[in-house]
Amino acid sequence: MEGEFLLINDNNTRTKFALSTRSELIAHEALFSADVSVESIAELLASWSWNRVVLASVVPSHISTLLESQKGKEVIQISHRIPLGVEVDFPDPSSVGADRLANAAAVAGRFPNEPVVVVDFGTAVTFDIIDARPAYIGGVIAPGLDAMRHYLHQRTALLPEIELVRPDRAIGKTTEHAMQSGAFHGYRGLVREILSQIGEEMGVSAKVIATGGYAALIAEDFSEIEAVESQLTMNGLLKIANLNFPV
Repeated sequence: MEGEFLLINDNNTRTKFALSTRSELIAHEALFSADVSVESIAELLASWSWNRVVLASVVPSHISTLLESQKGKEVIQISHRIPLGVEVDFPDPSSVGADRLANAAAVAGRFPNEPVVVVDFGTAVTFDIIDARPAYIGGVIAPGLDAMRHYLHQRTALLPEIELVRPDRAIGKTTEHAMQSGAFHGYRGLVREILSQIGEEMGVSAKVIATGGYAALIAEDFSEIEAVESQLTMNGLLKIANLNFPV
């Protein structure tokens, strides 16, 4: 399969790859981040062909391996130093994660003269705020759902490791049910309260876009969330690719 760009989103849990043309994503693959190596990437992507690479990594120890895997290709790494299509109005822009910059790029300009909040349900739950200019102005970071369920299981003698699903009732009738209720309703409450505080500080209502592995679960029937977009980060990388690799 042939494309123009290989887009890489390297996170703490999974490293995701997308093959794209200039206008759309055409194929997807992923590895557990613990399994990232030059050999595993070559095997995973053996049927793909591309010339240019956009790399977003929040795992510094992976960068040299990922770059080695793309030897001979044109590669750009996501940072505030390259064109993103969005200003980074932040005291230390180098501290903003590459995936968060990609999310900001993905929504910048989509809602003219309106701020946007991206809620990304990944290893951490992150909130990225893009104002009407558009400019990335800051964010919020909270523990992710997987971190919570693994911690409870590992740090307590009797609590199991649960499957994250929406419970039928808030009042749990089993330990597993009670933990699922805490995860589901607790994180919906966390998201709602953080969005409320963001709105108060900004003094204006913002569009809210959700992405990440648990976005569909937590955002179901959630009136504050405008849309769930599973490929938001990859679409941000594609937008950045077009800005940095002109025709």
